[in-house]
Amino acid sequence: MANFRRFRPDDLNKLSKCNLDPFTETYDLGFYLQYYAKWPSLFQVAEDQHGNIIGYIMGKLESSPDVYRFSEHYLPWHAHITAVTVAPEARRLGIGKLLTEQLEVAADANGAWFVDLFVRVSNHKAIAFYKSMGYSVFRVVKDYYGEHSTDPTLSSEDAYDMRKPMKRDVKRQHVRDDGEKHEVDPSVVW
Repeated sequence: MANFRRFRPDDLNKLSKCNLDPFTETYDLGFYLQYYAKWPSLFQVAEDQHGNIIGYIMGKLESSPDVYRFSEHYLPWHAHITAVTVAPEARRLGIGKLLTEQLEVAADANGAWFVDLFVRVSNHKAIAFYKSMGYSVFRVVKDYYGEHSTDPTLSSEDAYDMRKPMKRDVKRQHVRDDGEKHEVDPSVVW
């Protein structure tokens, strides 16, 4: 059984089991602490009965800068999943789903239009997971990742920008059904 709670700074030394997956982005310590300081309610961990971190989610609430308000790429107030990962031995137990649902509840409580995330196009398991939770591809961000996770001969990898509408988006204005057909350059992604 997992215990879910907010991240604490002393958890930094316990994340490595979760970050061993080649699809999981690993950040410098300051990045994790920035999320802890700015969005503590959106940085949750799951721990096992021995206190080991077996999963976590990092998220934030944001919108594009006002200067881009009239750009076709402007993002209104939304929640963003920066990272969600579960240790290999704890997968398929519903931990990732519960962490994601907790973030979605916080997104709705804060009036977000949608929740979005970026996922490597080669990460088929994660894509299937997100689709099962109601996320859809909004657009393809070309060469988003600076390295390819499975093919060392490739210098970059595309990302899917996936979204799930929240309660505020009654008309589903911020999702689309044909997102795979909409390609953008990483320079227009904020």
